[in-house]
Amino acid sequence: MKAMVLKKICNLRENRQPLELMELPDPVPGEREILVRVSACGVCHTELDEIEGRTPPPHLPIVLGHQVVGRVEGKGSKANKFRAGTRVGIGWIYSACGRCKFCLEGNENLCPHFQATGRDANGGYAEYMTVLEDFAFPIPEVFSDEEAAPLLCAGAIGYRSLKLTGIRDGGNLGLTGFGASGHLVMKMVKHKYPRTKVFVFARNPKEREFAKELGAVWAGDTAERSPEKLDCIIDTTPVWKPIVEALRNLENGGRLIINAIRKEEVDKDWLLKLDYPAHLWLEKEIKSVANVTRRDLSEFLELAAEIPIKPEIQLFPLEEANKALIELKEGEIRGAKVLKMV
Repeated sequence: MKAMVLKKICNLRENRQPLELMELPDPVPGEREILVRVSACGVCHTELDEIEGRTPPPHLPIVLGHQVVGRVEGKGSKANKFRAGTRVGIGWIYSACGRCKFCLEGNENLCPHFQATGRDANGGYAEYMTVLEDFAFPIPEVFSDEEAAPLLCAGAIGYRSLKLTGIRDGGNLGLTGFGASGHLVMKMVKHKYPRTKVFVFARNPKEREFAKELGAVWAGDTAERSPEKLDCIIDTTPVWKPIVEALRNLENGGRLIINAIRKEEVDKDWLLKLDYPAHLWLEKEIKSVANVTRRDLSEFLELAAEIPIKPEIQLFPLEEANKALIELKEGEIRGAKVLKMV
């Protein structure tokens, strides 16, 4: 099979071709696994974190990609959940132990043995992949393969982030950064909380215009003050300045949700600008998002089909994965980037 393979950790500013196109043996499913012929795979900022070593794969080489859509082409001797030809999706959660207190409580995203697709096991930047059948999800018919791919991470993690805000209809919600996840959160909010006003902070003027097109009542630069205080803010940026600036815009008792698996070091000194009375006092909260559960994926796919959410997508052939990653690194974003297998 063809696959785009990461062989070593590198700096994307120095190496603009981090992945190598290779021919690999087709994977063979274990007894409770399915073999999936991949048709589309979303490109996520987390892949940048993997390539640059902020959340490094435990072994190399590795096939990245955790927003995977394809069809079941084979299965192990004890896998009987899906028929051959069934269209399925695979997200960031590749497996969890199923025995620890977090798994038993339904919080498998916090499992100490959590494994991530495309980091701890080969993912979807390839023509085939395998996964335990319990960690694959049927894709609603309303979506094309390419539309469904970004729902499996950008959408699902956005859904979890929105749940963690505790927002009520009519409240003010802020979105810091407006890429793949942010624009899907906007679509969810319009459906679930129609009286909620959304305020968007983004450095890129194109992202701000895109946010207004989708219904933001206001869009400004990261450092600007919103015209109204915000009950909740979801941050999806890879850096620190937006965190500090967002806290100034929170209402008393407001909550900031950090939707990022890692933050870059480039502007970490912005944390020294934290001023307790201005940023944190009056019972403001900060909460991070860690991974997703299978329940998040199931609930979100059902909600996305009900709305229905149609993500904005940019398509790239598998061989141009490096181009898609560099555009993501350089902030050339409108919606979600998706690799399409020929």
